[in-house]
Amino acid sequence: MNNGASSYRRFRDYGDVQGLDEIIIEYSDGLILYLTSIVGNIQTAEELTEDTFVLLGTKKPKFKEKSSFKTWLYAIGRNIAIDHLRKTAAKVCVSIEETPEMMDDETAVEEAYIKKEQQIAIHKAMRKLHPKYQQVLWLIYFEGFSNKEAAKIMKKSLRSLESILYRARKSLRSQLETEGFEYVEA
Repeated sequence: MNNGASSYRRFRDYGDVQGLDEIIIEYSDGLILYLTSIVGNIQTAEELTEDTFVLLGTKKPKFKEKSSFKTWLYAIGRNIAIDHLRKTAAKVCVSIEETPEMMDDETAVEEAYIKKEQQIAIHKAMRKLHPKYQQVLWLIYFEGFSNKEAAKIMKKSLRSLESILYRARKSLRSQLETEGFEYVEA
């Protein structure tokens, strides 16, 4: 699919609606999770993701191929989310109350529970960080973007992003230690 670029080109240039469908199927879940890290509410993030795809479907912005298609799409989503935050001027936190998956082995259940609890603690600690720290950590560690791609999405220079990432890691480590986690270098 060429990272969505060819599907978008088919839709934009030839009116192939299936191209837009492929993009929505491929990128909607990740975009929802990323936008949740910005707006703090999964329902709002779902609406903003829909708005992002509606913008692609109606205005058909030109993809100039200066970055990967995913980077370009996430940057559009980020801009829509920031516009939303400016309009509402309020942030809502989403509760992460997940239960571990049911497994046959007792040990596996315990391990899964501990891992889930750690994930919840990390998410809670991240929500206490500055929003730009949340964004950079989410893009790099949860979405798997490179530093360069994350810099484009956040509209920062690579050097600036690396500085933000360093401070975000330090801030998250400090927050986790405050909450009782021990930091162990791997």
